[in-house]
Amino acid sequence: MSSTKKLCISGIVIAMYIVVMFFTQSFAFLQFQIRIATVIYSFSYIFPFLILPIGLANGLSNLLMGGGLGALDVIGGFFAGIIVSWLAYLVRRYRLPRILIIPIIVLGNGLIVPIWLSHLIGVPYFTLAISVAVGQIPSGVIAYILLPILDEHMKKIGGHEYEKEHQNDSERS
Repeated sequence: MSSTKKLCISGIVIAMYIVVMFFTQSFAFLQFQIRIATVIYSFSYIFPFLILPIGLANGLSNLLMGGGLGALDVIGGFFAGIIVSWLAYLVRRYRLPRILIIPIIVLGNGLIVPIWLSHLIGVPYFTLAISVAVGQIPSGVIAYILLPILDEHMKKIGGHEYEKEHQNDSERS
């Protein structure tokens, strides 16, 4: 895939993340952070080049909609997005069962985000970890269901170029 296509897809994904966060912010920042936008972390399973843009999208959304929690929340969100997206990519890279996307999104966010957020909002780490993890369950399940659909559509629209990049991948569930 050309650099131009990767840049365009990255820009679209960042914009999509911000838009989803904007329309779901009423419940994305509550006790159970139900962040539907974290479904997008799983896109790096298909396109590894999205790992950094997804981190940027998460950091940017924390800056724009994070309730003024400051630089630590922006930087933390950036790194959480990168780490969880990278883990999603590793599922495909090492031909692991796709169902691992669910615990990666749920536990990845549930264990990483409270590292800084517990200090910022004054909630104990383990209490917040459970809260964030529970809120991530819908995103993990949606990502698991959505990935094979996206993968199939990419085969159709990406044609030979997409097939060439993913020629050794086999169907996992």
